[in-house]
Amino acid sequence: MTDARPSDVRIIAVANQKGGVGKTTTAINLGTALAAVGRRVLILDLDPQGNASTGVGIDRAAREITSYDALMGEATLAEALVETAIPNLSLVPSTVDLSGAELELVDQERRAHRLKDALAAPEIARVFDYVLIDCPPSLNLLTLNAMVAADSVLVPLQCEFFALEGLSLLLRTVEQVRGSLNPGLQIQGVVLTMYDNRNNLSDQVAADVRGFLGSKVYNTVIPRNVRISEAPSHGQPALVYDHRCAGSQAYIRLASELLRREEPRAA
Repeated sequence: MTDARPSDVRIIAVANQKGGVGKTTTAINLGTALAAVGRRVLILDLDPQGNASTGVGIDRAAREITSYDALMGEATLAEALVETAIPNLSLVPSTVDLSGAELELVDQERRAHRLKDALAAPEIARVFDYVLIDCPPSLNLLTLNAMVAADSVLVPLQCEFFALEGLSLLLRTVEQVRGSLNPGLQIQGVVLTMYDNRNNLSDQVAADVRGFLGSKVYNTVIPRNVRISEAPSHGQPALVYDHRCAGSQAYIRLASELLRREEPRAA
């Protein structure tokens, strides 16, 4: 894709201020599924926990240049790029150093635009089809940078009782960012995660979310699946660890659905 126009890259922030909802799992497995069908994908780890980096097999000792360095202007994203073992999938890793970025950026100019400026570099914008930003589980300056840089926000939403309450807060944040910092920001979609078809609550939450957001909610749901949980300990996305398991198959369907939604916009 070296001859692509800079505007061809699609930047998606994978965000939810609540932890444990499958956000990182969605970022790495969706990215892997997109890469498997020939899209050039960059996963940008913007969470100080660095779970996305671990989940695609990037050892902590190999994270010499990170998203922290790019945000602070000490390196470019291209310099921070690490090629994964998965064809077409690259990563900008993260370490705990990123947790200090918010305080360090408070007095800086364009502090909410640091990531947007970094992603505009031709060596990123002309190479990748998709950038998936794995956001931290909070609505802080890191998440704000992701939303300012992104074309859209993908929201993994756990099928639990308080799901809609947290979603409302996130949607308000997106509206605020759209109103003041990124007028083009859209809700790309909501993907229901940790779905258990033996549990009536999962069905009720799914019905409530679909009633609230309609077609913004993906038809694909991600089931609770032990193989998805096991995969990160092996440094592999679930699609590599066990591509036949129910969770992997769901992420393949999610990637297909995302492509159907996204690619008509680029036509």
